[in-house]
Amino acid sequence: MTYRQGTIGEFMAWTKQVVRDPKAARGKPKRWIGTPSMPVSPEAMIKLLSPGNIDLLRMMARHKPKSVRRLAALTHRSEASVSRTLKKLQAADIVTLVPGEGRERRPVLTAQRVRLEIDLTQA
Repeated sequence: MTYRQGTIGEFMAWTKQVVRDPKAARGKPKRWIGTPSMPVSPEAMIKLLSPGNIDLLRMMARHKPKSVRRLAALTHRSEASVSRTLKKLQAADIVTLVPGEGRERRPVLTAQRVRLEIDLTQA
């Protein structure tokens, strides 16, 4: 999944361009950050993709845990910490929490790859 930073005006202009010419979307980011639908700053996204959280995501891919509790045990982190992290990753469409038995939720990777595109020429 690729993210791009931009204003709501830039997002609207890009959307109109894609409606006129769908080929314009090829190779372009699928998600924009800093817009109402994705109110995450580039700094927050970089923090979210910390080495510890990348390890958590790789552990999910490797072991496919059946619950947040199991993932916490695999990563040697508290269940509360893992749950908070997963909620942030879910807001960024990187993870989905699927309802399980009772109150259990099964963490599932939504994205296989994440790229962050930042226009350094914008103020």
